[in-house]
Amino acid sequence: MRLKVEPRREVSRALQWLTPPLSVLATVVAAFGLFALMGYDPVRALTDLFVTPLTSQQGLAELALKASPLVMIAVGLAMGFRANVWNIGAEGQLMMGAIAGGGVALLFYGQEGWWILPLMALAAVGGGMAWGAIPALLKTRLGVSEILVSLMLTYVAEQFLSYLVLGPWKDPEGMNFPQSRMFSESATLPILLEGTRVHAGVLVALLVVGVGWLVMSRSILGFEIRTVGSAPAAARYAGFSQTRTVWLTLMAASGLAGLAGLFEVAGPIGQLIPKITPGYGFTAIIVAFLGRLHPLGILLAGLVMALSYIGADQAQVDMGLPNAATGLVQAMLLFFLLASDFLVRYRVRVVRPAAAVQAAIGASQPADRKAVTS
Repeated sequence: MRLKVEPRREVSRALQWLTPPLSVLATVVAAFGLFALMGYDPVRALTDLFVTPLTSQQGLAELALKASPLVMIAVGLAMGFRANVWNIGAEGQLMMGAIAGGGVALLFYGQEGWWILPLMALAAVGGGMAWGAIPALLKTRLGVSEILVSLMLTYVAEQFLSYLVLGPWKDPEGMNFPQSRMFSESATLPILLEGTRVHAGVLVALLVVGVGWLVMSRSILGFEIRTVGSAPAAARYAGFSQTRTVWLTLMAASGLAGLAGLFEVAGPIGQLIPKITPGYGFTAIIVAFLGRLHPLGILLAGLVMALSYIGADQAQVDMGLPNAATGLVQAMLLFFLLASDFLVRYRVRVVRPAAAVQAAIGASQPADRKAVTS
C-alpha cells in the first residue's frame, strides 16, 4: 500500500479564498498547544498576541504603522509572483532604498525645505530599483535564477549599510554607536495623529493598494502579467514580451521596497542604523501569499502579520514570552497556508500494490469462473 499524489481536475476558487482564514485559525490552535507545552498560559499568551493590541488607540496606530511597509512590499512582490518572477530579495532592496533616501537627508543635513522629502523618496525608489535591476539583468541576459541572485544581494546590502553607519556616515556626536545623524524635520514624514507614530506613509500604502488593484485587475498591463505567468505560450503568441514583464515586475517590486525602507528611516527611526526592520522584506512574501496575490487581500494579510509583531512585543513584556515567538507564529502560519494550498490543488490517494489488487480480483471471481480461468 502506498500513497499517490494526483492533481485535481478543477481547483475550487472558493476554497482558495477560504484557506487563508483557515490557516490563521489552525495557527492559533497550534500556538495554543505549543505555548501550553512551553509552560506559558496559552489563553493569556494568545490574548496578548491577537487581542490586546486592538484595544487601545496606541495599539491600533502601531498596527497601521507596521502594516504599511508589509503591504507596500507585498503588493509589488505579488505582481512578480503572478508572472512567475520570484523576487526573494525585497529586504535588500528595502535597505538600499533606505540608504539612498537617507543619503539625501544627510547630504542636506541642517537645511530645511519642502523639496527634501520628495527628493528622498525619488532617491529611495531609484536605490531599490537599481538593486532589483541586477537580478533582472542576469535573468533576462544570462538566464540566471532571480531567486538566488536577489536573495544573496540582501546580505550584500546589509553589509554595505553596516559599513556606512560604522564608517563614513557615522554620527560624530553619537557616542560611537553605529548610527547616522538624526534627520532634520524636513527629512522626516509628517505625523497624521498626534500622540502616535502614524505618519503619511500609511496613506501612501493605501494608495499603493488601490493602484495595484487597478493595474492588476483593470489594465492591459495586468492582463499581460497574468498571461505571462499562467500561459507563457499564449503570451508569446499574443506578442507579450517575457523580458519586458521580468523588468517591469522586478522594478515595481524593488521600487516599492525601497520606498518602504525610506518610510522606516524617515518615520519611526529617524536615522540610519544597522537593523532597519525585523525582516519586513521576507515577511512580505508570506503576506503576498496569505492575501492570495490580490491587493485587497494583501491589505488584510498585512494587518494580520503586523498584529503578530505587536502582539509578540506585548507578550514579551507582559509574560516574558521569548521574542522568537513572532517568527514561530509566522512560520506556523506559512506552514498551514502551504499545506492547505497543497490539499486544495492535489489529492492524496491510497494505491495498493498490483499483486494485492490481482489477489483481490481473483478472490471476488465465482468458483466456476476460476476453474475456467485455470
